[in-house]
Amino acid sequence: MTSHDTAKILTGKVALVTGAGRGLGRAFAEKLAALGADVAIHGMRENGPAEYGEGTTLTAVAAEIGQQFGVRSRRVLGDLTRGDDIARVIAETEAALGPIDILVHNAGGDIAAAGGKPDPNDAVNIKEADVRAVLERNLLSTILTCQAVAKGMMERRCGRIVTLGSVAAFKGRTQGSIYAVSKAGVTHYTRCLADQLRAYDIAVNCIAPGDTRTGRFLGTRAVDPDRMVETGTLDRIATVDEVARVVEFFAGPMGAFVSGQVLRIDGGGQCWPG
Repeated sequence: MTSHDTAKILTGKVALVTGAGRGLGRAFAEKLAALGADVAIHGMRENGPAEYGEGTTLTAVAAEIGQQFGVRSRRVLGDLTRGDDIARVIAETEAALGPIDILVHNAGGDIAAAGGKPDPNDAVNIKEADVRAVLERNLLSTILTCQAVAKGMMERRCGRIVTLGSVAAFKGRTQGSIYAVSKAGVTHYTRCLADQLRAYDIAVNCIAPGDTRTGRFLGTRAVDPDRMVETGTLDRIATVDEVARVVEFFAGPMGAFVSGQVLRIDGGGQCWPG
């Protein structure tokens, strides 16, 4: 993964990217490292990168990113639905790399499970355990992690926070109601947090991707091959780099006065005024 802007505009910055062992999280970490930031690579499981064939271990991913981009990197493990784990992840990151300047909270997903996603994930039939897992991994982890990192940023009166929403938050789906609800919560929490942190020079924004060709996405559902093209139409599945470029904008100098925004990244799949 390489950046389209080769300038090291984030040199001297420290970024914590959650859920960074594979998929979008790894792309976000690589993008920030390419711009010069030192990066903490968070994951919930050491072997998570291997679950969809996107690596071996979290330790190896962190080492590869550090070596490839010539930055300091650190692997941090933890369950971000637990406050004590979050505190430890932050402490390990800052002990190894320094105070966190950029948080990209990417942890979440349809369900906390290895292998295929459950079906249905609907409003009537989804089991209580799965409801809790989806809400906790997405909404609760976002609130608790952002809350903990923001406190340090407020003391230093600077920082950037990027959360991961979804286009699902803007359009109800029969087989995705709980996930959509959790991402709608992330969207509104991001806006509220942005308002609270304005006075501290901390920009808070949310990215809301549509279908993106991560290992998990391609490994858990049938994909129309016509939507796997990369040029000639916007009616296609995004590449991870197309999503990661938006993190580059929010975390970099061009995003300094942009806050409280939720940006859909779906090639115009959901178009309406406002």
